Amino acid sequence: MITEQTQLDAFVEHARAHKVLAIDTEFMREKTYWPKLCLIQLATPERAVAVDPLRLHDLSALNVLFQDENILKLFHASRQDLEIINIEMGCLPAPIFDTQIAAALLGHTTQIGYGPLVMNELGVHLKKADSYTDWSRRPLTKSQLQYALDDVIYLPKLYDSMSRKLKKLNRMDWLASDFRDLSDPSNYEKPPEERFLHLKRVNQLNQQQLACARNVAAWRERKAMKRNIPRKWVLTDEQLVEICKREPQSIDELFMVRGVDRILKLDDAREVLRECQAAYREDPETWPELPRPAKSERNVDAQVDLMTALVRLRARENNVAFQVLVSHDELVHIARGHYERCDVLKGWRKRMVGDELLKLVNGELALRIEDGNLKVTRRSRSSSRKPKGPDA
Repeated sequence: MITEQTQLDAFVEHARAHKVLAIDTEFMREKTYWPKLCLIQLATPERAVAVDPLRLHDLSALNVLFQDENILKLFHASRQDLEIINIEMGCLPAPIFDTQIAAALLGHTTQIGYGPLVMNELGVHLKKADSYTDWSRRPLTKSQLQYALDDVIYLPKLYDSMSRKLKKLNRMDWLASDFRDLSDPSNYEKPPEERFLHLKRVNQLNQQQLACARNVAAWRERKAMKRNIPRKWVLTDEQLVEICKREPQSIDELFMVRGVDRILKLDDAREVLRECQAAYREDPETWPELPRPAKSERNVDAQVDLMTALVRLRARENNVAFQVLVSHDELVHIARGHYERCDVLKGWRKRMVGDELLKLVNGELALRIEDGNLKVTRRSRSSSRKPKGPDA
């Protein structure tokens, strides 16, 4: 357990001599907007430590490790860890290897947990007795500390095992772009003005009400940040959407929504009303729209069913989880000719099945059943349409 600056400096010097560094965090955020960092676990192949940010307030020495391009940073399910490191330390570790993401290319289920992956790859059973711990309490017990350190102790061994298998399959470089994206700060920047898109039941609102929801949700986000409390403690999603539905013109109308008079102080209620009224005064041309397919677009169920069959075939042949290759929404987009945001048409996914999906929807490929198995055949030029796609 590292609680002093000299200990941290010594570990940093130790870690700089190694090519990999395993990283994990423990944090609490049930009662706050910003996650409260309670522990940082770090491990090289030789040594594992837990850094106590509740005792050691200057963590800047770790920036040297996190931003060293010669040290590969190992995580499992890294997004939340990276988010809190970015908040607390103002940097994003790079380069990265995420064992959960890589596991999907070795036949494991998508979003496999750390414990099952360690068991499957290394044959080690991890105890889960301290999985629901209040990490802000001190002192930590020996059992809690061991549980926390187990989350990094096996990452270097996992990396060795998985990288060998990926290299044997010539897949080691496939995930380079995925890992680079994890270190992109724009993935962790969420403008308050876009928060309304994630409201529960937001699709029940018309365009003017959406403008109101955009304003009020942004106001709520800033209040929650400033007070460092969960956004639902300012207003719940349900209350916010109901307020916008009612299009209130007065405090009394605002307070007609169940529970709002108890959760909002009068000054806050006035601010919410001003946000609503500002939306009503906006030019309708500026009102937001939810991203949804136009009603006039054709039904593509048949095309999606055929593409699904092709993806399942290639996923099974390559021992890759279907969901890692493509989502249902992406198949719908491809069937309708919208290619811009389809990951399956990029990188290794494109090589494995994306190119074939384009050929299938453009009539260049045919699917048939032979001896109970699905077969893919190329159609003759005379019976196929001119190829289309993002590179055509």
